[in-house]
Amino acid sequence: MDVSPFKTALVKAVIRDVTPVHVSRSAAWAAASVTRTVLTEIIDGARRAAAEEVRKKLIPGDLLSTIDRNVELEVGSKWYDHSPTFQGLTGVLYDAEGVIVPSRKRGRSRKQSAVVGAHRFQVGVKKLMRSQGATALPAMVRDLDGIASVFLTDLARDAAMVVREGGVERDSLRALSARGGDGRTIGRDDILAATTTQLFGGNLRQRALAEAREATQSTSAG
Repeated sequence: MDVSPFKTALVKAVIRDVTPVHVSRSAAWAAASVTRTVLTEIIDGARRAAAEEVRKKLIPGDLLSTIDRNVELEVGSKWYDHSPTFQGLTGVLYDAEGVIVPSRKRGRSRKQSAVVGAHRFQVGVKKLMRSQGATALPAMVRDLDGIASVFLTDLARDAAMVVREGGVERDSLRALSARGGDGRTIGRDDILAATTTQLFGGNLRQRALAEAREATQSTSAG
């Protein structure tokens, strides 16, 4: 069964866009769980920001406020260059092909999905929001959609690197932590190792790891 609004078939498809190695079922469940945890935290923060302004519907400004207040939530940052929401932070806006869009043409030339494949997460984002009793403007859904896509893609790249290099560097000791496995499959523990890289510390990382372990406890670690 799927452990999050982000279906394991979609998660596997994203990972396979990054690497040809096999993706275990438990790895897909873990990656879906981590993505859910991250998006849930972002939506919770946005709801609090909206409540302060006595609003129920979330707007892109709530997303900026949330990231501003909690640096742990600055994930999927490659999406920022593709979204008008973050235009003031980056100073540059790109189209779907990565070409800089002149400011006078931005309103007419924007595509709905600036990152290829980002739209695939829209159903999961909407389902997650409904489970939290949240509603949002389409622009906010688009940003959550893009952040989820980029975050999971980055998570997949890091997991593939763990498999390729046989472990993950621990920041504190700069030592390589060895992994098990056959070197041809991304397993649950590879996703957990990648999570420690993508989420640089604090409560969010600990919660994401704990929830992913819980979500996959009935499956093997590989």
